[in-house]
Amino acid sequence: MNNWQVAGFRSLVAAIVILLLMPSARRNWTWRAAAVGLAYALTLVLFVTANKLTTSANAIFLQSTAPLYLLVLSPLILKERVRAVDVLVMAVVACGLACFLIGREPAWITAPRPFEGNLAALLSGLTYAFTITGLRWLGSRPDSPSRSREASPMATVALGNILAFLICLPAAFPVNRAGPVDIAAILYLGVIQISLAYFLLSAGVRFVPAVGAGTLLLIEPALNPVWTWLLHGERPGSLAICGGALILLASAVRARLP
Repeated sequence: MNNWQVAGFRSLVAAIVILLLMPSARRNWTWRAAAVGLAYALTLVLFVTANKLTTSANAIFLQSTAPLYLLVLSPLILKERVRAVDVLVMAVVACGLACFLIGREPAWITAPRPFEGNLAALLSGLTYAFTITGLRWLGSRPDSPSRSREASPMATVALGNILAFLICLPAAFPVNRAGPVDIAAILYLGVIQISLAYFLLSAGVRFVPAVGAGTLLLIEPALNPVWTWLLHGERPGSLAICGGALILLASAVRARLP
């Protein structure tokens, strides 16, 4: 199965699991939930695109620039105060981002068009920032006093996965081959990687400032270059490694600050 098929069916499985097991996801299907869901769907699609064109390490590092955009989105949308330390941390993230933009990496079998892939990953960071901001916005602003605060965020995740499936649908058919390993991978990704992960994210993001949530989520990319090197033999360029190290350093420092 190709990447689009895996991404599309993974999102479909995640949507079904969320709708079946989480009653809150079946309520409050509002325009707000749909808008944030669209940002989430675009994040999934752009990240898949990036992984097809550039190295996996570059894709995850550049998506991890989401906190940089949160410096603007958080005060504008959530009215949250951005502290001087947040600006300093994001300046380090910006330096890491610059390393990706000025570097010129050779094409690999698993990364045939690294420059275009890097741009897609960068855009996925922007849409991811909108997703984090939107989930917090929905969690703090219910549609009416009679409805629970937990309803809209999970409805957003369900809607986002449905939209991601529909976006991937043209490239998902026909399915020429789907063995037991493919099916097991799709079920794992849909149930664990998406459903469980975003249940925890939507539950926790209501209690953490948007910029703090975004930087805490940067812990994920820490081992990504190691796994891709061990499994696929991918070796990001030296500037990409430096940029990723700066982004992760900023993440670690911000996560330890109150």
